Amino acid sequence: MIHPTAVVDPQAELAADVAVGPYAVIGPHVRIGEGSSIGAHAVIEGHTVIGRDNRIFQFASIGAAPQDMKYRGEPTRLVIGDRNTFREFVTVNTGTAQDEGVTRVGDDNWVMAYVHIAHDVRLGSRCVLANNATLAGHVHVGDWATIGGLSGVHQFVKIGAHAMIGFQAHVAQDVPPFITADGHPLAARAVNLTGLKRRDFSAERQAAIRQMHKLLYRSGLPLAEATAQIAALAHGAADGVAGDVQTMLDFLAGATRGIVR
Repeated sequence: MIHPTAVVDPQAELAADVAVGPYAVIGPHVRIGEGSSIGAHAVIEGHTVIGRDNRIFQFASIGAAPQDMKYRGEPTRLVIGDRNTFREFVTVNTGTAQDEGVTRVGDDNWVMAYVHIAHDVRLGSRCVLANNATLAGHVHVGDWATIGGLSGVHQFVKIGAHAMIGFQAHVAQDVPPFITADGHPLAARAVNLTGLKRRDFSAERQAAIRQMHKLLYRSGLPLAEATAQIAALAHGAADGVAGDVQTMLDFLAGATRGIVR
């Protein structure tokens, strides 16, 4: 399963069925799980753990040192889950000692060509990153988020679960869960109803999310008061609604750059 021109360090740990294409390079501190494939000329290095059934296409660079001038060669890590796809020329860096020292990628993500995932990023599961999307250092992205092509996400920004970022966006503030945001400057536009319907959110859950959006963006309330009214939506609500409300409250409590308004 390993092409004869590939360079795989003897200390690397690859499951027996991992396929490695021509001229790929795999470093000594790399572990790759069952069913994964590494394309031609890809480079997998650093202290990198890759789970099962991942597809890494040709010319990708996975696990390289962070692009951080403070980095001094610390043995920081990259941890990738299962069933992710990384297309051509994707770059994913290890973490830095200034954070937890780990860049984390969840499961079932679709990462298109030329995407950059910088040091200390936390990318959830089932996300879509379109071509040339760039996540700067320390960015956190929730599950099911979509980031449009040619978009740049500023360091330390948080993007909530089920959010959608439009094409060529400049994301310098936190984007709450369930929200669609785009434009120059970036603005919250609406609820990501298309995404919620595709994920079989009930009508009751969709209505509650629309009410949260109204409180945040259409009511004219200060953020603290809007947050209090959002919390009240969970009282007596079904489990799904209560969970969505808690997702929003947790995000607002952890927002560090101010939410996009």
